[in-house]
Amino acid sequence: MSPALCIRLKAFLAILFWGASFIATKIALREAHPATIILLRFALGAAILWLAIWRGRMFQRVNRRDLIYLALLGFIAVPLHQALQALGLLYTTATSMGWIVALIPVFTALLAWRFLGEPMTARKVIGSALAFGGAVFVVTRGALSLDTLRLSTLGDALAVASALNWAIFQVASKPILRRLQPMLAMAYLMLLGGVVIVPFAFWQTLNDLPRLSLDGWLAISFLGIFCSGVGYLVWYDALSKIDASQLASLSYLQPLITIIVATLLLGETLTPALVLGGAVILFGVYLVNRSATKRALGVSVAGD
Repeated sequence: MSPALCIRLKAFLAILFWGASFIATKIALREAHPATIILLRFALGAAILWLAIWRGRMFQRVNRRDLIYLALLGFIAVPLHQALQALGLLYTTATSMGWIVALIPVFTALLAWRFLGEPMTARKVIGSALAFGGAVFVVTRGALSLDTLRLSTLGDALAVASALNWAIFQVASKPILRRLQPMLAMAYLMLLGGVVIVPFAFWQTLNDLPRLSLDGWLAISFLGIFCSGVGYLVWYDALSKIDASQLASLSYLQPLITIIVATLLLGETLTPALVLGGAVILFGVYLVNRSATKRALGVSVAGD
């Protein structure tokens, strides 16, 4: 297996976890407030990462400049991102949120081209357009309409802000990953970002803990250990080795994964429209990543 393929398979593992996260969140919400879920999720994720650092003896102090930068990244990735998504869902539909979030790879490619000098080739543009179209087709289940795609509510604006926020996080992370190991950087930013949540969620969490059943704990544990801990780590590790725009293109697969998991666990119907949309997504992602070549070290991949 080539290093490039191995990197993408690791990133796809994160997409699998994140695609299933919506189902786990839906289960957890039956018993806990969103603030409780967010706090426990990132507390577990940070604990997993710091435990791995301790066992692997990878801890190192970072200078003040990098610590401030990691705190800023942590704020963007944890409280701000979660707040934008949660508030957005209060004022818009899940379908609107789904297709708007599919703008993340588009924003990432544009920002990476402008600030990181990543190439913007015809193949990448065509692949991104196809994958985006496929994602919209999947999220809307083939029922495309002007009403579905029209941005007209506060929730839609917050969803766009959420997509742009995550794109900024990915592009802004590239410089710090040239100086720190991905696991160490992610552990620091998750800890620093999670601390901001504590004052807003502490008392709610204390009230919710006694009500959590086994199903609730299993759902929150999955969100914390796999979605925030392992998922964030493998994604950040891949981000340190390949172009941000190529990595972001894998995000188009997330709505497809969510629907497949919902079909298997919740009995939802897998229609021909979803299969067609999924095929278009896969082809678009393939085009974006097709002409990646090995860099000097043999693990990093250059853009088209």
